[in-house]
Amino acid sequence: MAIRVLVVDDQAMVREGFAALLGAQADIEVVGQAENGAVAVDLAAACRPDVVLMDVRMPVMDGLEAARRILAQAGCDGPRTSVHVLMLTTFDVDDYVYDALRMGASGFLLKDALADELVAAVRIVAGGEALLAPSVTRRLIEQFAQSNPRAELSRDRLDGLTERELEVMTLVGRGLANHEIAAQLFIAQQTVKTHVSKILAKLELRDRVQMVVLAYDTGLVEPGA
Repeated sequence: MAIRVLVVDDQAMVREGFAALLGAQADIEVVGQAENGAVAVDLAAACRPDVVLMDVRMPVMDGLEAARRILAQAGCDGPRTSVHVLMLTTFDVDDYVYDALRMGASGFLLKDALADELVAAVRIVAGGEALLAPSVTRRLIEQFAQSNPRAELSRDRLDGLTERELEVMTLVGRGLANHEIAAQLFIAQQTVKTHVSKILAKLELRDRVQMVVLAYDTGLVEPGA
């Protein structure tokens, strides 16, 4: 089944270029294009895409607010309509990236990325994986956790996790990949995958990116750890 993609960007040439590139892939179908966040929210409800490729800065409604509404809308509809948001950004709007990840975006991509990188990113996000490598995700979130301090969330949200699951979540938050966690805890890599899946389900998280963010927000992992 083809990956259904909604492309959102206020620049027509950029939007149409992305749509043409993605639409040329055998396993990807572009189901809509939107010139601002407000249109994107309506189209996402109508087209039910698997992935929304979302620009950050747009008129009428920016990409962050549109992403928040689309993800909330998908959550109300249930897991069968789960949608993954891939934010498009440039270096001068990096301040938005951390907020995007906190609200549930599955990752971000620079707008000057190569064509192959864009296609690969859509496939990765559609598969439910975080776009960034674990160590890159950790460095990114740590940077913004340090420069943009927020009120720490209560650790009560983590009460349903076992001691082993807390260990795994801590190591995920520190940027370790599954095989590195397995080596450190002396367990099988498949066991790590099972723990990660259980953590995501218990905490109702979309992917590993959200797990890393929550690890920082609850103080389970401290910046610089």
